[in-house]
Amino acid sequence: MSAKNLLVELFVEELPPKALKKLGEVFAQTLAQSLKTQGLAPEAAAVTAYASPRRLAAHVAGVLPVAADKPVVQKLMPVAVGLDAAGNATPALLKKLAALGADASVVPSLRRENDGKAEVLFYDSLAKGAALAEGLQKALEAALAALPIPKVMSYQLQDGWTSVNFVRPAHRLVALHGSEVVPLAILGLTSGNTTLGHRFEAAKEVVTFADADSYADTLKRDGAVIASFAERRAEIVRQLEAAAAKAGPNLKPIEDEALLDEVTALVERPNVLIGKFEAEFLAVPQECLILTMKANQKYFPLLDASVGNAGKLTNQFLVVSNIAPADPSAVIGGNERVVRPRLADAKFFFDQDRKKTLESRVLGLAKVVYHNKLGTQGERVQRVCAIAKAIGEKLGQPLGGDALALQAEQAALLAKADLLTDMVGEFPELQGIMGRYYALHDGLAADIADAIEDHYKPRFAGDSLPRGHVGTAVALADKLETLVGLFGIGQIPTGDKDPFALRRHALGVIRMLAEGDLNLPLADLLAGAAATFAQVEGFKAANEALADFIYERLAGSLREQGYSAQEVDAVVSQRPQRLGDIPKRLAAVRAFAALPEAEALAAANKRVGNILKKVEGGVAAKIDSALLQEAAEVALGQALAEVKPAAEAAFAKGDYAASLQSLAALKAPVDTFFNDVMVNAEDPALRANRLGLLATLHLAMNQVADISKLSA
Repeated sequence: MSAKNLLVELFVEELPPKALKKLGEVFAQTLAQSLKTQGLAPEAAAVTAYASPRRLAAHVAGVLPVAADKPVVQKLMPVAVGLDAAGNATPALLKKLAALGADASVVPSLRRENDGKAEVLFYDSLAKGAALAEGLQKALEAALAALPIPKVMSYQLQDGWTSVNFVRPAHRLVALHGSEVVPLAILGLTSGNTTLGHRFEAAKEVVTFADADSYADTLKRDGAVIASFAERRAEIVRQLEAAAAKAGPNLKPIEDEALLDEVTALVERPNVLIGKFEAEFLAVPQECLILTMKANQKYFPLLDASVGNAGKLTNQFLVVSNIAPADPSAVIGGNERVVRPRLADAKFFFDQDRKKTLESRVLGLAKVVYHNKLGTQGERVQRVCAIAKAIGEKLGQPLGGDALALQAEQAALLAKADLLTDMVGEFPELQGIMGRYYALHDGLAADIADAIEDHYKPRFAGDSLPRGHVGTAVALADKLETLVGLFGIGQIPTGDKDPFALRRHALGVIRMLAEGDLNLPLADLLAGAAATFAQVEGFKAANEALADFIYERLAGSLREQGYSAQEVDAVVSQRPQRLGDIPKRLAAVRAFAALPEAEALAAANKRVGNILKKVEGGVAAKIDSALLQEAAEVALGQALAEVKPAAEAAFAKGDYAASLQSLAALKAPVDTFFNDVMVNAEDPALRANRLGLLATLHLAMNQVADISKLSA
């Protein structure tokens, strides 16, 4: 049996562009995996996925015409049930064999084996390997069933009465094993070796493949189609860079991976062209123009990359066309005519919006529902204002004034006003961005304008943080109001469900507090935010549950940053209120763990914690020196008296590494104490004092982190 390469292509009408890349990958991988599972392709077989606007295809190397036979072991039944006293098959055994396609002739060859309970009969046989036609049919059906189709459509076949459900109507099916057609039937199609190429530029009306390996080259030559998604994408990138250089010096196309993927899914043979629009439109904020060109037209705006103008929009853009006429002027002119009304709309919205101040729009938020249990956007804004002002007061204390609090309050009042503008109504993605432009137009301070834009930050992982303290105060207030409010009405994320993006909000709070090294205790922030909901009916503060939720997000984030689970657990389990301290605490824990005394101290700390947990009512951290009788407990008391003040002083200065490392001096007295001293002494006073000694030790050892978490 000689292995040959296999090619399968399903030719359809235009596939959903945003889903095409994933559809191509899933189609190829699922088809290949099914072949491997059936023994028709080796596990190491190379798989190549192809996906263009009108086709999904897969090339699999080294596919066999027939899979090898497989040994099958079938457990039948206990010997006592399957054979009678004379050793003949019972009716129960014959029935079981018949179900497996065997008869009484195999009884003498049945294998006997003890399964630990009784002697059992086993039937060893060979399962005939699947033929390629049968196996590929199964693999193709599995591949189509696995496709992550955004929306299925129903259509009728040419017979006029048979209905088929698929993402788009399918018209041709190619299946080649080497040069031979593999007979398949699916979606009302039968397989062959022909397909259709580019709608307008194919050299041949019907493209015929000689064999599986000539697929991509033949389709490119005769069909004017670059079948590979990755190759087509790379060609677009190359042409974009070349066209930008041709358009002018220091120009570069905007970087947008999602747009690049979408455009790759819209064209079969890309041809990048340069278009222009009137320079007068550049008076409109460039974010508006860029968004309308990308979202509505799928254009790549050209940006100025020169020093001093880096990132500034020009009045040129790049079009990725699906045709390459000798004279592209008609294509370019058509695109320029199409984009002009879009830009004119953006200019109109911008001009109209500036006729009203942001402040004049605030009252309108009272008519916008935020949440049926939490009131309107207007009511929400009042809560955010109160929270932002309180945060601003705390952040502004070192500056000796309340200017920051007043700016934070004003920015919070205006932050949602742009939701009522025409521009944001048309392009919701611009909320905050347009608020900044309109605030500057209204003559507001730059810090307030920046805060209006930045209060949504960070929007996603890796996004920048607000630019200043005003923006930070409003961003924290906005996210805390959302978290506290929704937790307070029981809208807590479960499993994968998080409709209000509370996990993202929590991570945003964590990043601002930690990366900004802000002196804002988390419990105080949650309590302050909860107080603003006092008049909301049905609200019940859930600050403990919310704090747990935030610390869980924090722990996950730290693990993703490369800290070990033990290091993270040691620090986060202490629930430090000042999140900006956490990186220093983690560094201190890592340095402590490298000490030779660390392992023994961690184990001792764990032992101390377990002892103290068993004491009902808890243990006060008090020591009566007069009750320290045995030499080992006297020595531990003296060591604690020396180490504890130094550790506390280092902790107070924020030198967490020194605080932890000072504990190394306790190893010897702690070891001796546990070897020589009976903690649970019969004398109640003596026992209580020894427990107090351990409680004092426990507090001293766990100021920075719970080092018992470092114990294996």
